Amino acid sequence: MMATTTSTHQPPALSFPRPIFAAVSPHPFLQAHLTAPNARKAPQRANGRTAQEFRTPGINTGSLTHCNGSAVVRLGNTSVVCGARAEILADVDAAAAANGAIAGADEQDPDEEREEIESLRLLVPNVELSTGSTPQHIPGNAPSSFAQTLITRIRSLLLSTHLLRASDLRILYTPPSSPDEPDEATAAELKGYWVLYIDIFYISIDGNAFDAAWLGLLAALQKTLIPHAFWDEDLETILCSDDPSDAHSLSLRGLPIPSTFAVFEGKRDWDECSEDDETDWMLSDPDAFEESVCRESVCVVVDCSAGKKGAKDGILRRVEKSGGGVVDREGMRGLVRRAVERWGVVEAVFSGKT
Repeated sequence: MMATTTSTHQPPALSFPRPIFAAVSPHPFLQAHLTAPNARKAPQRANGRTAQEFRTPGINTGSLTHCNGSAVVRLGNTSVVCGARAEILADVDAAAAANGAIAGADEQDPDEEREEIESLRLLVPNVELSTGSTPQHIPGNAPSSFAQTLITRIRSLLLSTHLLRASDLRILYTPPSSPDEPDEATAAELKGYWVLYIDIFYISIDGNAFDAAWLGLLAALQKTLIPHAFWDEDLETILCSDDPSDAHSLSLRGLPIPSTFAVFEGKRDWDECSEDDETDWMLSDPDAFEESVCRESVCVVVDCSAGKKGAKDGILRRVEKSGGGVVDREGMRGLVRRAVERWGVVEAVFSGKT
């Protein structure tokens, strides 16, 4: 008689692969990463970064030869192409007179320059999303609210930071001196303007689209060359020099760098023996997955280029906050400190130090 034995095995534990877990329960998935105990290093997000870690941008300029200035910026899996194109606006007599533009003044009040640039629409940003750049973009539809919001934010920041000087965009003509009074200097006349069309094209979007677009815009404008334009008295029109050495670059005011943060609100753990245990995380440079589970975001724009003691003398250019109410004054101070630290990293990339 043969003896038979039956082995009793425990059924395998029910588990999901990471992508399925993230899709089915995104909030618990991210909180599990942030609360995972690790004695050697700080808790990491699902993308492998700590809560305070930014993605280092990769910047390549001069990629588009048909633009006056261009740049390609990659921020993790967010990739954007920016091109700046200059065109002449010649019919400005009535508009300039109404605006009170000072033709011969190189140094003008920044607020007056902003009014001049804004009223004549000398800066025209545009945002486009490529097919497949984000699941939310369906080709063939009208411009989405996402793209329109980005255009509004970019144009507003361009004007509020006084980044560009109106003197770089003016086309002036100095008439020759009168034969009767050869020693008397003649005043410069305003004949036209350069209009900058700034096109931002997203190849792929994996969160923090605004920071990537603005870095691409800054890199493109830093390398933008404006041809030498002059007034031809015989033809009574504006002509441009074909010599590239006659072109001039833009003298930008500072280097304002944005830093975007997403606030992740931890779930409360209730039991009979403990109080409400809630933890919130301020996630630097959120990716698309983190943006989908966070309802509060903060964007801090700082400029430390004029600081005498380096990054510690930064100027706060703008603070944007939307959704939620977790970030208080102390939390905002911490985010500003993070933004100042990040400015030094990004400035090193712009200057080629890294």
